[in-house]
Amino acid sequence: MTLFTNARIVTPDDVFSGSLAMEDGLIAAVEPGHQPVRSGLDLDGDYLVPGVVELHTDVLERHAIPRPGVQWPEVPAVLAYDSQLLGAGITTVFDSLAIGYLVDTGQRPRDPRPLVEAIRTARAAGLLRADHYLHMRCEVSTALVVQDFIPFADDPMVRLVSLMDHAPGQRQFVDVAKYREYNQGRYGLTEAQLDALVERRLEERARYAEEHRAAITALCRKHGLPVASHDDATVAHVDEAMQAGAAIAEFPTTLEAAQAAHEYGLAVLAGAPNLVRGQSHSGNVPAALLAERGWLDVLSSDYVPASVLHGAFLLHLRHRMSLPRAIATVSATPARRVGLEDRGVLAVGRRADLVRVRVAGDVVVVRGVWVGGERVA
Repeated sequence: MTLFTNARIVTPDDVFSGSLAMEDGLIAAVEPGHQPVRSGLDLDGDYLVPGVVELHTDVLERHAIPRPGVQWPEVPAVLAYDSQLLGAGITTVFDSLAIGYLVDTGQRPRDPRPLVEAIRTARAAGLLRADHYLHMRCEVSTALVVQDFIPFADDPMVRLVSLMDHAPGQRQFVDVAKYREYNQGRYGLTEAQLDALVERRLEERARYAEEHRAAITALCRKHGLPVASHDDATVAHVDEAMQAGAAIAEFPTTLEAAQAAHEYGLAVLAGAPNLVRGQSHSGNVPAALLAERGWLDVLSSDYVPASVLHGAFLLHLRHRMSLPRAIATVSATPARRVGLEDRGVLAVGRRADLVRVRVAGDVVVVRGVWVGGERVA
C-alpha cells in the first residue's frame, strides 16, 4: 500500500487536508486529517486531484509530422506524445485522429492507420504509460470519409466519434474571411490557392456532407459508439446533433449554440487554450463566457496539453467555479460521458490515477503523476 499525506485532496464535493491510500492499482482510502510523515509520502500541502481524462487532442499528428514533409517514425512519435501528455497530468487520453483530408501541404497525415497501428503496437508492448483510446474525427464533407471510417467502426480502441464540417461558411468558419486567414496562416497558401481551395470545399460540402453525416451516424448507432458534434454555431446545428444521438457538443462557437446544447443535456466541451488565453484563436465565443453562464461541462487541452489543468484551476481562481466542479470538467465529467465509470474521482474503489499539483499564483505545476497506482511522471 502507498500512502499520501499532507495533501489538499479534491473530491467530487469537497477540498480538505488529508491522506489517500492506494493499493493494487485502486484507491483504498481517502480521509481528512494529518497522518505522520514517516508513514507515507508527504505532499507538503500540494493538491492531489484525479488524473485528467482528455477527450480531444490532435497533438499526436504534430509529433508524427513535426515539420512539413517530415515523417517521424510512428512508434517513437507515439511515445514522445505519451510523455508530453503525462507531463500535463493527462492519464487517460482519446487520441484524436482526423479522417477526411482537407489541405494537401504535407503538414498532417493523410491516413490515420499508421498512427493507429503504432498506438496499438506500443500499447500491446506495455510502452505507453497513459491509458490510450481513439477518437475518430470524421470530416463529413470530404469524399472518402465513410469508406475510411468503416474499418474503425468496430475497433475496440475507438470510444468516441465526432462529426466535423470545416468547410468555408460553416460552423467554425461561418466567416469565410476567417477561413482564408486560418488556412493562409497555417499552410502558407497563396491567394490563388485559397480561391481554389474555397471553391473545391464548397463543392465537396454540397455533394457529400449530409449523406456522409447520416452514414457515419448510422454506423455509430450500430456499434454503440458515443458521438460528439463539433463547432455548433446555431440551434439548428444542436438539433442536428440531438438527432445523431450526440452526448457531447465540442467547441460550440456561439452563446446561442452553447445554451441550446446545455439545455438539451449535451456536455458542452470548450478548449482550455481558449480559457487560458481569454479568447478563441478563430474569433469564436470565449470559453470564459460559457463558464460564467454555467454552460461549460468539459475542458479539453485541444492543441496545448499543458493548458488543461491550468484551465481547470483558472475556472476556480478567476471564474468563481468551486474547485471540485472545476476539476470535474477535466476528470469526472468527461469520464462519465464516454462510459469510463472506473476513474475520474478520488474515491474508494476507483482507479488510482492521480496528479500532484502545486499552484503558484495562477501558474499550475504538475509535480507527480500516477496511473493505476504506478508512478509514471
